[in-house]
Amino acid sequence: MTYVRETGECMMNAATTGLAAGMALGFAGYFGGFWAFLLVLVLGTAGLITGLALQGDLDLRARRRR
Repeated sequence: MTYVRETGECMMNAATTGLAAGMALGFAGYFGGFWAFLLVLVLGTAGLITGLALQGDLDLRARRRR
């Protein structure tokens, strides 16, 4: 399910995003086996980290200083 912010930006909520990720992993595991499942999991995690960093919700510089 999506909702629209006051700025007109359309956003997905966490439940919908989790459902889409779970379905993608399920399809990869069913049709491609374990290695396809693992590849989708790793690339999905990399995409999530990249997206959060570009969006500004994840500050990689602050985590690097620790």
